[in-house]
Amino acid sequence: MIISDKTLKKLIKSGDLVVDPINEQSIQPASIDCRLGDTFLEIDSSAMSAISMSDEIIYRKVVKDSITIPAHSFILATTVEYIELPDNITAFVEGRSSIGRMGLFIQNAGWVDPGFKGKVTLELYNANSLPIILEKNRRICQFVFCFMDDHAESPYVGKYQGQKDTVGSRVFKDIESKKSNKKR
Repeated sequence: MIISDKTLKKLIKSGDLVVDPINEQSIQPASIDCRLGDTFLEIDSSAMSAISMSDEIIYRKVVKDSITIPAHSFILATTVEYIELPDNITAFVEGRSSIGRMGLFIQNAGWVDPGFKGKVTLELYNANSLPIILEKNRRICQFVFCFMDDHAESPYVGKYQGQKDTVGSRVFKDIESKKSNKKR
């Protein structure tokens, strides 16, 4: 069940749900708007000949008040807001319609597990034929929170727990990774 604005306010006030910083204008009828941070990661294509799921990806970190995403390009960003989800609430991350209409696709794999604590890394793709300029502190996405049918037996404690900045892919740490298995 999607959580309403009224219930979101109650959960935040009680401390059962953490969204920080939060202001009244961010709370929408069935979501909370989140803003773009100032830290971005771009894949360093000069340092790699290909991207592999078994090797750590090399990124260039960019800290700026605004960034231009070239046409048909991809970057990682983060939200200003830090969240903490209890073990019975999950969240979807959705792009704002106004941003999508510019040709900017926003994703974070679309899902935040119960028990997650941290800022949410966003995957941004410019599907437009023109560059898109993004500015920090602008509303870029929204979190849609949902109650689960029961508390999670195993809340999230994974490789992105506690992130406070934009974090690149850690797929190379997955148990299926050949290199990860060699270290065992």
